[in-house]
Amino acid sequence: MPRFDRLSPQTAVGASRELLGDLVERHGTVGDMVSTMAHSPAVLGGYLQLSRAMRRATLDRKTSELISIAVQEQQGCGLCLSSHVEAARSLGVAEEEIELARQGTSSDPPTAAIIRLGRQVYREPASVTDEQIDALRALGHSDRAIADVVGVVSLNILTGAFNLVAGLTPGDRS
Repeated sequence: MPRFDRLSPQTAVGASRELLGDLVERHGTVGDMVSTMAHSPAVLGGYLQLSRAMRRATLDRKTSELISIAVQEQQGCGLCLSSHVEAARSLGVAEEEIELARQGTSSDPPTAAIIRLGRQVYREPASVTDEQIDALRALGHSDRAIADVVGVVSLNILTGAFNLVAGLTPGDRS
């Protein structure tokens, strides 16, 4: 059960009113998470900026979704997990690969390595070693792609933590 009301451009105040108004004008509607994030203009603005920035990541969308699935399986945000699984399916990712991502791996060795890095960045970033980074490079991952993993994980931490605190779950409609 949601712990916070969804806000609209009419019920939000200050910067959140402007941000939501712009989003609704461009997209017609916003989801539960975004409309609930509007309680904090700083959180909503930060989420929108990081989300836009990550669209410029060098990781392909399928890989980003698989990393997100692996992270959300650990974090426990059902809303995020179902959203990323749905996105992966819409990109043509096989069910077997989605299941492997939930387990933190892939049948493709370079993808498995980058998913493992994502889970490690989520759980224990200080444990990443020089040897791991060298191994990722040897598998064809650029330094930019490796750095982008941190951005994907950070975005997932923000959205997952917010949804869990706000009590948002799949199928909720405020």
